[in-house]
Amino acid sequence: MIDFSNGSVFELDPASPQELGPEVAPLLVPGEQVAACFEAVRDFVVFTDKRLITVDVRGTTGRRRDFTSLPYSKVQAFSIETAGTFDLDAERDLWVSGLGKVRLEFEGDADIRGLGQVIAGFVP
Repeated sequence: MIDFSNGSVFELDPASPQELGPEVAPLLVPGEQVAACFEAVRDFVVFTDKRLITVDVRGTTGRRRDFTSLPYSKVQAFSIETAGTFDLDAERDLWVSGLGKVRLEFEGDADIRGLGQVIAGFVP
């Protein structure tokens, strides 16, 4: 499901950092903090104060996982599209050096503006 090379859309719901943070804890550098988490059916995305980490859960048992790290230092620009009356999803586009555009699609109840502030605070 998670394929940055194709600019895939991920349909994400807000998730608890206490639940998903430990899943990526072994990947975090000293001092790195989890800022927000979102999940799809099995896959999830974790925003830290240094990068975006996607986790693609694979296989029938879900034991095989692909972790992808996208440092904010590679983000050149980003945009948000808030949910509307008929289009209930909010979208965030990130333009990343070497990858192009990456689109993340969030359920309408996600705090997309707050997430924008988080990313703006961490993008150099």
